[in-house]
Amino acid sequence: MRKILFGVILTLVVVFSFRYCEHKRDDRAQLEASTALIQKELKNVGKLIVTEGSYSQIFNYSASRDLLYGVTYARKKALVVVNAKATIAYDLSKIKTEIDEVAKTVTITKIPEPELSIYPEIEYYDVQQDYLNKFQASDHNTIRRRVTQKLRQKIEDSDLRTNAENRLISELSKIYILTHSMGWTLVYNKTVIEEEDDLKEIRL
Repeated sequence: MRKILFGVILTLVVVFSFRYCEHKRDDRAQLEASTALIQKELKNVGKLIVTEGSYSQIFNYSASRDLLYGVTYARKKALVVVNAKATIAYDLSKIKTEIDEVAKTVTITKIPEPELSIYPEIEYYDVQQDYLNKFQASDHNTIRRRVTQKLRQKIEDSDLRTNAENRLISELSKIYILTHSMGWTLVYNKTVIEEEDDLKEIRL
């Protein structure tokens, strides 16, 4: 009788051990599949986000050349009309994340800095120049540099950067939706993102 009872108990132990191991293998396979899917989607999200703005500006450029120790000057001037396109971009292929399979967390460790690019188209009107002080290539380079500096300041004071940040948050929301739907947790800057609105509060 004891042998039979012992045999039954041994059989039950073997069966339960087998099922337990099988269940653990299934859990591990599911975790690995989830991790692979998250990694794939993170790469897919890693695209360039661009916000564009158009700007117009008019500048007066003038320069003089001393010909005789302050007695006389050769002058040149022009009316400069600038139409420029500016873009702010986040290259999300450079975003850095850490995936913790055990805790099921995706931590964003670094978001790349925004890249501001300015493409000015410059036209000259009412160009006046003395024979001894004509427009040279250096003048055009100086004008382009000054135009870019002024436009950069103007853009920094505009809402273009805010619009770019909103686009960035929209892309980060995709990561949140993905992780949340799979039962994972998204973390950025040591802050757990519990809902989409939390992304609007993070400091970029």
